Amino acid sequence: MEKAKIDRINELARKSKSIGLTDAEKAEQQKLRDEYRADFKASLLGQLDNVYIKETDGSTTKVLKK
Repeated sequence: MEKAKIDRINELARKSKSIGLTDAEKAEQQKLRDEYRADFKASLLGQLDNVYIKETDGSTTKVLKK
Protein backbone atom coordinates (compact mmCIF):
# COMPACT_ATOMS: atom_id res chain seq x y z
CA MET A 1 0.00 0.00 0.00
CA GLU A 2 1.30 3.43 -0.87
CA LYS A 3 2.44 5.77 1.88
CA ALA A 4 -0.11 8.37 0.79
CA LYS A 5 -2.97 5.94 1.49
CA ILE A 6 -1.58 5.03 4.91
CA ASP A 7 -1.22 8.74 5.69
CA ARG A 8 -4.85 9.25 4.65
CA ILE A 9 -5.98 6.40 6.95
CA ASN A 10 -4.17 8.08 9.84
CA GLU A 11 -5.56 11.50 8.93
CA LEU A 12 -9.12 10.15 8.91
CA ALA A 13 -8.55 8.37 12.23
CA ARG A 14 -7.35 11.61 13.86
CA LYS A 15 -10.27 13.55 12.39
CA SER A 16 -12.71 10.87 13.57
CA LYS A 17 -11.46 11.23 17.14
CA SER A 18 -11.55 15.02 17.12
CA ILE A 19 -14.50 16.36 15.11
CA GLY A 20 -16.02 13.29 13.47
CA LEU A 21 -16.35 12.17 9.88
CA THR A 22 -18.92 12.71 7.18
CA ASP A 23 -20.63 9.69 5.65
CA ALA A 24 -18.38 9.97 2.57
CA GLU A 25 -15.28 10.07 4.76
CA LYS A 26 -16.49 7.06 6.75
CA ALA A 27 -16.95 5.12 3.51
CA GLU A 28 -13.47 6.18 2.31
CA GLN A 29 -11.96 5.17 5.65
CA GLN A 30 -13.59 1.73 5.49
CA LYS A 31 -12.43 1.20 1.90
CA LEU A 32 -8.85 2.16 2.80
CA ARG A 33 -8.88 -0.06 5.90
CA ASP A 34 -10.17 -3.03 3.88
CA GLU A 35 -7.42 -2.48 1.30
CA TYR A 36 -4.79 -2.25 4.06
CA ARG A 37 -6.02 -5.49 5.66
CA ALA A 38 -5.98 -7.30 2.31
CA ASP A 39 -2.40 -6.15 1.63
CA PHE A 40 -1.33 -7.14 5.16
CA LYS A 41 -2.92 -10.58 4.83
CA ALA A 42 -1.27 -11.19 1.44
CA SER A 43 2.11 -10.18 2.85
CA LEU A 44 1.72 -12.42 5.88
CA LEU A 45 0.65 -15.40 3.78
CA GLY A 46 3.66 -14.81 1.52
CA GLN A 47 5.97 -14.91 4.52
CA LEU A 48 4.33 -17.98 6.03
CA ASP A 49 4.59 -19.75 2.69
CA ASN A 50 8.38 -19.76 3.18
CA VAL A 51 8.43 -20.94 6.82
CA TYR A 52 9.30 -24.52 7.70
CA ILE A 53 9.54 -26.37 11.01
CA LYS A 54 12.51 -28.64 11.46
CA GLU A 55 11.46 -31.83 13.21
CA THR A 56 13.65 -33.74 15.67
CA ASP A 57 14.27 -36.44 13.05
CA GLY A 58 15.73 -33.81 10.69
CA SER A 59 12.77 -33.60 8.35
CA THR A 60 11.03 -30.33 7.59
CA THR A 61 7.35 -29.54 7.60
CA LYS A 62 5.85 -26.56 5.85
CA VAL A 63 3.91 -24.32 8.26
CA LEU A 64 1.31 -23.14 5.78
CA LYS A 65 -0.38 -25.87 3.79
CA LYS A 66 -2.59 -24.86 0.90
